[in-house]
Amino acid sequence: MLQTLRLRLPQLIIQIKAIKKGSRSMMTKPTVVLYPVAGMGHVVPMVELAKLFIRHGFAAAVVLMHSPTKHPSFDPFVARVSASNPSISFHQLPPPAESVDDPSGQSQSLLDSIPANNPQFLQFLSSYSQESDVRAVVLNFFCTDALEVTAELGLRTHFFFSSAASDLALFIYHPTMVAATDVSFGDLGDAPLHYPGLPPIPASHLPSQLMNSETVIFKKMMHVMGRLPDADAILINSFDLLETEALETLRSGACVPGRRMPNVYCVGPLVVDASGDIAERKGERPACLAWLDAQPRGSVIFLCFGSMGSFSADQLKQIATGLERSRQRFLWVVRSPPSGEGVIQPPSEPDLDALLPEGFLERTKQRGMVVKSWAPQVEVLNHAAVGGFVTHCGWNSTLEAITAGVAMVAWPLYAEQRLNKVFLVDQMKLAVAMEGYDREMVTAEEVETKLRWVMESEGGMELRERAAAMKEKAADARREGGSSQLTILEVIARDLEEYKITS
Repeated sequence: MLQTLRLRLPQLIIQIKAIKKGSRSMMTKPTVVLYPVAGMGHVVPMVELAKLFIRHGFAAAVVLMHSPTKHPSFDPFVARVSASNPSISFHQLPPPAESVDDPSGQSQSLLDSIPANNPQFLQFLSSYSQESDVRAVVLNFFCTDALEVTAELGLRTHFFFSSAASDLALFIYHPTMVAATDVSFGDLGDAPLHYPGLPPIPASHLPSQLMNSETVIFKKMMHVMGRLPDADAILINSFDLLETEALETLRSGACVPGRRMPNVYCVGPLVVDASGDIAERKGERPACLAWLDAQPRGSVIFLCFGSMGSFSADQLKQIATGLERSRQRFLWVVRSPPSGEGVIQPPSEPDLDALLPEGFLERTKQRGMVVKSWAPQVEVLNHAAVGGFVTHCGWNSTLEAITAGVAMVAWPLYAEQRLNKVFLVDQMKLAVAMEGYDREMVTAEEVETKLRWVMESEGGMELRERAAAMKEKAADARREGGSSQLTILEVIARDLEEYKITS
């Protein structure tokens, strides 16, 4: 496929110029409308996708649905992007007529909020399409119910899958798997499940929403997965050389037996540029970066678990004890423990003296640093002093580590992160697992052992070498003439021009 795209490059460029020239007027750019769900892990890569279209001469409009749950950093993020990227227009939909607020069920209320926003989304698109040359709508992959809106308006529709191509292969095949299975997956324990193009997946590693076939959320997730093939195309935040087998399987149609498989395009890795939006923040340089400046090259383990990742007080003490015993340099982002079941907002600022073992901060201050709640992750991962990353395996964090060339220690927490752990460890060979992540507690002994292994052993050195090699492949994919750069040209010249011809 890549060689074919390279041969077509001159033709693609000519087609793209024709799209721009053929727009409705000299004052109107061809436009892509992007529709994410209101989660930081979804909106950040969607904004990066918008920037990608803009670099190729398109206008980008990001439509923000009303959501019953919103991370406190969501609005500041949108404001920051608006200020630094005026070519991206943001449009906030008004609240639905019927409230879908449900603080007791985050995933369920998220899925409920999507169809509830459809009338407002339809009204916006109807008006916006009259003023702008809309060539396609890009929906977050959860927004399958919004297909009803784009179908009513006759707009070409793509899904943006913000996680791994391997996750997509599993999700899109899962309805077939369910039809062939007589029991709920939660009853199968660690029994291996076999999906096309993927390593064996322990049933226990499926997202919790897929465990019990009798629940409402299971049925809603099945509805979402069953409609993924209905898009005109699926854009994935990955790159061809990272997930070759999964992509070949997807493109072959093996994941949707008896159905049409839409075009699948890898347009990633789409990650925040450390020299761009984040680096433009006001104020002094974070103290953790100044601390890293004083550390030897490749000597620091970075521990960070995403915008919503947190641990119990007992688990934090185990991590601290393991860090101290390992004798490794470390930078650790600590959040307060969760305060109870169903809490969706990040907890308050942690009290480190109360949470960590007595004297830990004083004893480790010469070789470690603990920061509260947040660190500039992209900048940290790209710092020369960082040699390893203990991560929750969220896909944004995973791609940030890959593009920085940093070896990972996989400690998955929720959602599809256990699946990503399997892919990273068993298929991509870019991570080692922190054993015990699937049990009640990861012990201090395991933390100590795994950190020493990554930083000191021959196996750890080989892992770091593979991470460095994949960094180069990721960079190649994004360069001119690389697989992802050619792919976005193909999307523009083929799919978006096709809409212009047929509309």
